[in-house]
Amino acid sequence: MQEQPEPLFFPVSPLKLVVMSTVTFGFYEAFWFYKNWQLVKLRTQRPMQPFWRAVFPVLFCYSLFKEIHHTASQKSITATYNPLLLAVAWIALRISVRLPDPYWLVVCLSPLVLLLVQQTVNRLNTSVAPAHNPNSHFSAWNIVGVVVGGILFILAIIGTFIPEVPTDG
Repeated sequence: MQEQPEPLFFPVSPLKLVVMSTVTFGFYEAFWFYKNWQLVKLRTQRPMQPFWRAVFPVLFCYSLFKEIHHTASQKSITATYNPLLLAVAWIALRISVRLPDPYWLVVCLSPLVLLLVQQTVNRLNTSVAPAHNPNSHFSAWNIVGVVVGGILFILAIIGTFIPEVPTDG
């Protein structure tokens, strides 16, 4: 029996990537970086620490975006993004969390940047490993994350728009 080829990068559906990234306040994005770097390390045998690349994605996002873009080119898959521009956009959006209310909410757009990369990843994975699991279903833990994170996310948005009550003091 012939062994099925493995996906080159972390497979995840666009919907799951955006939902999980949003309701986990970006923690799923760190997971996304970790899983992609883990697969790069396994495939290339290059010495690297996927955990630290996921903990400090601002330092390594460009190299991952470039790695995916380059791999797509090698496999004749069109990557419709510029790795440098996307890295700058993603970093700017992640840093925007430090902006005052309500401007920090633009950080919620950061999964859309990853979505552009993930579209290329999904085309690559389908080309190389047509029978791979596309990771489009929400597991029980994902659903718990969506419910708990969704409630916290809604409360954070509400709290952003409720005016502060002046205190005497």
